[in-house]
Amino acid sequence: MGRIDDLDLKILRELSKDASISVPRLSKKININSSVVYSRIKRLVKRGLIKKFTIIINDEALGFNVKALTGITMDSKLRDNVLKELFKIPEVREVAEVTGRFDILVTMTARSLDEMHQIISEKVGRVEGVQKTETFIEMRKTSREIISTNVSK
Repeated sequence: MGRIDDLDLKILRELSKDASISVPRLSKKININSSVVYSRIKRLVKRGLIKKFTIIINDEALGFNVKALTGITMDSKLRDNVLKELFKIPEVREVAEVTGRFDILVTMTARSLDEMHQIISEKVGRVEGVQKTETFIEMRKTSREIISTNVSK
């Protein structure tokens, strides 16, 4: 895949903070010529280090004040049905197949605890193949930057 240097990491770090930043503004921020920054970004996309440029939606501003992670134990023979049916539920944001005591972890949002209860009991719990659920309500979330300056490939 080639080597990732400190400049690539600086660009990735800044784009992960704000993917809408213009190349001239980014180049000024990291003190590198715009044409160099532009060609590096193109190369990072071509090499697959940047999959896509996206946005993060403020769920709270849309009224989705409750977030939950639900662990699901399922009948493995009905895996495809479970996955298909979960994605039909509009409040489901992510589904991850995992190791451990659950088969799947589902991230969901709701407007209230009552609505979350309804989603879990009336929608998720009724999916054919779902055997057991355990839900964890997100109280507070803290994130950190994941791009380290010690990374090299």
